[in-house]
Parts: sequence; structure tokens; C-alpha cells
Amino acid sequence: MKPELSPTLIRRRLTSLFPAALIEGIARERDAVERHRKIDITMLVWSLILGFAVDGETRSIAAFQRAYQTATNQTVARSSFYDRFTPEFCDLLSDLLAHALEEVAVPHTIAPQLTQFRDTMIADATVFRLHRLLTAFPATHEDQSGAQLYLVYNVTKRTLAQFDLTDERTHESSQFRTGNWLRGRLFLFDLGFYSYRRFALIDENDGYFVSRLKANANPRIVGERRKWRGRAISLTGTHLQDQLSKLTRKHIDVTGEFEFKRRKYGKRRSRATIEFRVVGVRNEDTDDYHLYVTNLPDEFTPEQVAALYSLRWKVELLFRELKSRYGLEKFETGDEAIAELLVTAALLTLVVSRALLAMFQEIEPDVEYPEERWATDRKVVAQPVLADLALALGHPPPNLPELVRREARQPERSRLTLNKRVAQAFNTEVWP
Repeated sequence: MKPELSPTLIRRRLTSLFPAALIEGIARERDAVERHRKIDITMLVWSLILGFAVDGETRSIAAFQRAYQTATNQTVARSSFYDRFTPEFCDLLSDLLAHALEEVAVPHTIAPQLTQFRDTMIADATVFRLHRLLTAFPATHEDQSGAQLYLVYNVTKRTLAQFDLTDERTHESSQFRTGNWLRGRLFLFDLGFYSYRRFALIDENDGYFVSRLKANANPRIVGERRKWRGRAISLTGTHLQDQLSKLTRKHIDVTGEFEFKRRKYGKRRSRATIEFRVVGVRNEDTDDYHLYVTNLPDEFTPEQVAALYSLRWKVELLFRELKSRYGLEKFETGDEAIAELLVTAALLTLVVSRALLAMFQEIEPDVEYPEERWATDRKVVAQPVLADLALALGHPPPNLPELVRREARQPERSRLTLNKRVAQAFNTEVWP
């Protein structure tokens, strides 16, 4: 039976994903709670997940404090609130994120042929600026700080599979780990992950990959995988770059031989050759080929290989969603631990958004929900959802006049408004 669109539907889904007992239990294990609690740790977590949208997308502690106070109708001293942002609290958020990644999935069949893979996955990374005083995150330019967020996005389940945060100088491809977890999975790579040794390891672990072929790659063609009508040019025994300018056929589909260096053992590093499929689809507008290297079987046509690679745009949209919708890189802190905490909170926001998407997809399986549109619309309801959670957790509804008075008044009496400064000038004794 499908869930009904009842007023409590969203709250029930969120509290089933992160029950208060789960949050409080992990908080105790991680030593992220005080003995005499002034702050509700469960609402603090939800304020970080939803509070960025309440306060104009800025991921600052002051913004989260306003979101927390608005939802709970509780006044918290600034110092007390800031003291909660500790490495232990970051550990709590990391544990919740790991829990959510196990629980959240939005099964999505793009095409029946892809069901033969356990998952279709995209590995990529994005760079964003941090406070220049965060020297633990050196950027490629001096006097700057920058972080790199590495992700493996599961297209099949529409959620994150892996993530890591490094400084900007760390090469993104070094974060991709090979092993038996690759078995049965299809990986889509951009040129930042281009490595014949990596492709060979994926193949040896019974995984699959599609990558753009480097512009200067020139494999020797050892066989053609399709027959062409008429007096087609034979490519076998030639090198790819020697033939490209001569070809006018719509597709290229050949087996290429690639040479690469094996991993270094001791002081020796052997060379090896491997054969992969090289696919080309002619672009009539530019009069050249889009070329791909893959180990997909021949049942995937050149057009299908090119279409599969276009799915890589999904991860670019994901990074844009994180930055434009969930406040990634809008940090106002020079504290390394807090920066890592806010990145984890942004990823939690993304995963929670996907959890709600999965619920609505279950209610209406025939309806398409584009991720960015979903993220934009979900921001609109972030504040009432946070308020609804606060009510469910026993916090009274906000006293709106008191809230307005508290937030709108001048925080420091010594700081004069323009009118006060002008009035003070007229009250000052004039020298003769």
C-alpha cells in the first residue's frame, strides 16, 4: 500500500531515517553531548541539515543558531552554541551520514540493458574555496586555501556511494580505490581518471568502464568489431591517429592495443599491453569523432556507449546542486574542524533530500522528479519542516513577537544607527 500524502508524511520519513534515539545514542558514544544539556542535540542535527535553507543558504554557525532558535523557541548564548561545533560533533554527523548512505536509495532503471550491472557509477571531484587561513587545505595558488570533494555517485540508486575531502592539490584520481568491490559495476570516468593501469584493474576485477579517449592516444588497431558495407578502409594493423582524417563512416568500432606501466614493485616497474574496445561516433557539426575507450561487450552499440558516457553530466549537476542549493563552499570559518563539519552537513542535506525523493517516487512511480527541481522546491518547505520536527520533539511553537524583537533589535547598544550618530552630533557642545 502506497503512503498517503498526510501532513505528517515528511516528518515520519525523516524521523524514521534518523530517530531521536539513534542520534542521541551516537552522540553519547562520540562524547558529543554535555552532561547537563542546554541544547537539544537532535534538533541541533536537524538545524544543520535544514537550517541552511532557512537562512539564505549561508553555512555559518550564526545562521544555524538563528535556525535552531527559531525552530525551538529557545534562546541560546552565542558562546554556548559555538562550543557545540567540535570534532566529536563532526564524528556524530559522519556516523549519521554513513547510516543514511546504507538506508537511502531511489532505484531508477534508465534502460533495461543496464540491469545487468550491479550499479552504474560516476567518480569525480570538485574544488571549492575556503578561508585563506585554513592552511591544512593548501590550494594550487599561494595565499589561498581550497578543498576538493571526491565523490562516487551511484546513478542506479541516485545517491552517494563514497566520498572524501582532501586539499585542492591532491589529485582526484588517487582517491579511487580498486579491488573486488568493482565486480559487476559500470564506471564512467572523465579524463581526470584516465589510466590504462586503472582500466586494466577494473577489467581484471570483472568490472566495466567507459571513458573518453585522450586526444593524443594512438592505439594500434588489432581488429575491427563490425563489418562495413562497400569498399570500407581496413583499419586492422594501423594506428588510430593515422586513419581518423581519412574516415567518413558514421561509427568507429575497433579493438585497440594499449601499452602501460604496471605498479612498481621494489625498484622494478614492468610494461604491459592490453586490448580494449575503441568506439567513435561522428559529430557532423564539427566533422570529427567523439572517441571512447571501454570494455563493454559488442551488444552495446557505439550510440549507446556515447549515450552512457553522457550520464556523467549527472555528477556535474550533483556538484552544482551541492553548491547552489545546499551551500557547499559558502563557509565563513577559519577552523579546520568546523569546515569539515560543514561539508559533512552539506552532504547530509543532500542525502536527506534524496530520502524524501525516494518516498515520493514510491508514491508516484510514473512521475519524473528532476533532482535540481526537487532540491529547489524542497528548500521552500525547509523552515516549516524544521518547525514541525521541533514540535514533534516537544518544543513549543515560537512566540513570533518575541522572535521578531530578539532577531531585529540592535545587538550592541554601543553600536549607533545612522540616526543616532546624527542626533549625537547635534547634542555635542560646539567650540567657539
